[in-house]
Amino acid sequence: MKQYIIRRLLQMIPTMIGISIIVFAISAMVPGDYITAQANPNMTKEKAEELRHIYGYDKPEYQRYFIWAGNMLQGNMGDSLQHKAPVTKVISTYVWNSFIIAFVSLILSWVIAVFTGIFSAKFQYSLFDRIVTLVVFLCMSLPSFFIGLLFIKLFALDWKLFPVAGMTTAGSTATGWDYIKDVANHMFLPTLVLTMMSTGGLTRYFRTGMLEVIRQDYIRTARAKGLKERTVIFKHALRNALLPAITLLGFELPALFGGAIILERVFAWPGIGQVYLGSINMRDYPFMLGFMIFLSVLTLLGNLLSDVLYGLADPRIRLK
Repeated sequence: MKQYIIRRLLQMIPTMIGISIIVFAISAMVPGDYITAQANPNMTKEKAEELRHIYGYDKPEYQRYFIWAGNMLQGNMGDSLQHKAPVTKVISTYVWNSFIIAFVSLILSWVIAVFTGIFSAKFQYSLFDRIVTLVVFLCMSLPSFFIGLLFIKLFALDWKLFPVAGMTTAGSTATGWDYIKDVANHMFLPTLVLTMMSTGGLTRYFRTGMLEVIRQDYIRTARAKGLKERTVIFKHALRNALLPAITLLGFELPALFGGAIILERVFAWPGIGQVYLGSINMRDYPFMLGFMIFLSVLTLLGNLLSDVLYGLADPRIRLK
């Protein structure tokens, strides 16, 4: 196992080099830069050229890439032009706001999807299965911004149960447990919407996996031995039904830190997704590149995590 992990980590090096080249090349092909994005009519052409020289935009693309890649190897992602701060500081400031709602949503969606998928497969074509299928496809088909605005209308404006938007109450100086309750109150609606959007696909994965597993010979053998149905389902069937979903779990790692751009904009949640969207509009290339590399590393680590979990979930799989 240790040798496999080390080998996979070494294989990530050329992969990251290729990703960095592609990401930088795409950003270089985008028309405009931070100077033109500000659209200041009072800025003279000479002043614009001076700023481009300061930011290094007057250098050839290949030279800019090697400068940027060299700084990345030293752990320096550069300075965000929009926030006037190091990219690492900007990411660490906002990424945990997105992580909070993404992590809670991940836990809730997996717990709901596991039990819902299991019982939908066990009672296939029953009334419960039909209702679950209807709700799942309804959640998957409706756009997140529509559900978010609908919940704001119902829960925040009409019934006044939760705040409309934001992460904390405006002007609040609460600390300790009061601050935690205030944040939890504000994050309820975005977490609920994100959970609904995530649970649908997971439920279908678990239902399909369970339907395939419970028809296997070893499941019939386990039942013939007189094992309790709960033992057959949760100990023997569920373990093999988890294998397809483990692949999705690997992709959840970058999603935890990537932010939900649309939901963060709808609920005015100060997450990293909204900051990244603003960096695109402002052509803040240092932050865009640094954040994309950050997500790329998380994606590769997520794939490695999935492969390791495969071996833990099914001893028949050998990591070579």
